[in-house]
Amino acid sequence: MLKVGIMGASGFAGEELIRILLSHPEVKITALAAKIEKTHVSKLYPWSKAMLDLDSYDMSAEEVGKKTDAVFLALPHKVSMDFAPVLLKQGRKVIDLSADFRIKDKAVYEKWYEIKHECPEYLKKAVYGLPELYRKDIKSADLIANPGCYPTSIILGCAPILKKKMVETDYIVCDSKSGVSGAGRTPTQALMFTEIAVNSFRPYKVNFHRHMPEIDQELSNLAGAKIGVNFVPHLIPIERGILSTIYLKLNKKIDTKEALEIYKDFYKGEYFVRVLEDGQLPDTKNVVRSNFCDVAIKVFPEKSLAVVMTAIDNLVKGASGQAVQNMNIMYGFEEKLGL
Repeated sequence: MLKVGIMGASGFAGEELIRILLSHPEVKITALAAKIEKTHVSKLYPWSKAMLDLDSYDMSAEEVGKKTDAVFLALPHKVSMDFAPVLLKQGRKVIDLSADFRIKDKAVYEKWYEIKHECPEYLKKAVYGLPELYRKDIKSADLIANPGCYPTSIILGCAPILKKKMVETDYIVCDSKSGVSGAGRTPTQALMFTEIAVNSFRPYKVNFHRHMPEIDQELSNLAGAKIGVNFVPHLIPIERGILSTIYLKLNKKIDTKEALEIYKDFYKGEYFVRVLEDGQLPDTKNVVRSNFCDVAIKVFPEKSLAVVMTAIDNLVKGASGQAVQNMNIMYGFEEKLGL
């Protein structure tokens, strides 16, 4: 039985990890760390009563490491880099849900996150944890940089057609909408129920979201050319879910039928990516609380335009579910276990 710990257990992603791992037949949760007073998990999450007998408290990385074989870091950006090296030096495998190890270029990370990276030597060692692209590398990794939610929805939408080099790389528009849980559990006025629940639908961080360099990095790798996307995220009044619409200029004449064949071939055998048939469109209600990514594509040959649409649950395929999927690959478990 694999012993796992969660640092950041009091956040949305931490809670989702607990929920998923409790149903995993090969895993036992043995440590829950959070910056809170010592609290039994059933007090923190009443739904878990009788399912897990553990206290959560402000535990050091060293203590977590002593209790575990693998650790999930469900921590804020700029915090994970303080804990990951300690755990790795203890011989523990680490799956980090923050952005601290996703961006390979230290200068780019420091520019966008406005902080000095404390352990840049781990940036090259970390494996970007998108299984559909990096499964082979994930299998042998000690440190996983779990992708962000928006990047997951966009990269999976773009990968097949970019890999085929069928896209003009100078102008890619990504329009994404996210449920409120994507902003985390820290309370702010902008996220209060009365601010967002009725008739509220707004963009934010227009072309300046911290996920942009991550998206650019991975799409550039796929295309074999430097890409700088135009990315506008929006907040919508739902609990969870992301819907992304991506506009791609084509450099080859194809129609929707041909594009669908490319996508079906690329994701053949990928259980968690569902390519929808022509005429079907993604809907967040069909992926919520699941690890699926639904993908649709529509081509307008007369405009040399492909419109790709994806839907994921930001807390599952966009965070904790993908983290567990990575853990399953790392330890040779069946990839769908717990999911």
